[in-house]
Amino acid sequence: MEQLIFELATPEPPAFANFVQGHNAEASATRRRFAEGECGDGETGIVLWGAPGTGKSHLLRAAVGAAQAAGRDALFVAGPADVTTISTSHTFIAVDQADTADAAAQGRLFTLYNALAASNGQLAVATRLAPARLALRDDLRTRLGHGLIFEIVPLADADKASALAVYARERGFHLGDDVIGYLLAHGRRDMSALVGTLAALDRHSLSQKRPITVPLLRELLQREIRLPNSG
Repeated sequence: MEQLIFELATPEPPAFANFVQGHNAEASATRRRFAEGECGDGETGIVLWGAPGTGKSHLLRAAVGAAQAAGRDALFVAGPADVTTISTSHTFIAVDQADTADAAAQGRLFTLYNALAASNGQLAVATRLAPARLALRDDLRTRLGHGLIFEIVPLADADKASALAVYARERGFHLGDDVIGYLLAHGRRDMSALVGTLAALDRHSLSQKRPITVPLLRELLQREIRLPNSG
């Protein structure tokens, strides 16, 4: 049973299909076209900026997955410290938390940007602030500021219920208002965690051949809470 719970709780790989867009629909759509090489404007860079928990990392990983599916040599880099070890042979590179880069990593990012520009590749980065406000060396900040820039905004609490209902409907299952209310009251509040729980709930419902109800959700949440303490 514990193995089953592990499998049910395993989050789905980040993808555009499981990103709850809210007011970020334009950023998500552009990001996908950018990753798949369909942007015809010749842009080298794209910046996704916003507060923690808004889905920037999800979008970067989703973009890398989309780029790879389109046959591109794409790479996700979890932090700027790892930039010093990557090859410029990739045609699409996504770097998370780029605003935390130290001097050496900033130099590498600058070189990487220029190399990708020369080879018609693309560099995508996620930061907490808009490029103009980043504490980066001037030449790198200028390069990033010349590309596509999107602020990723969090969903307001009032919008989360409708967003979750839309996500469930797009996955092909109905989510009652009582289930949504219980999840918002007892689950983690960030959308990535909420969506991950819904995906697990959907799989749990199918495996148990039971409809999605509050008792089923409560059962899943209680199992996930107990799991880390099990021997």
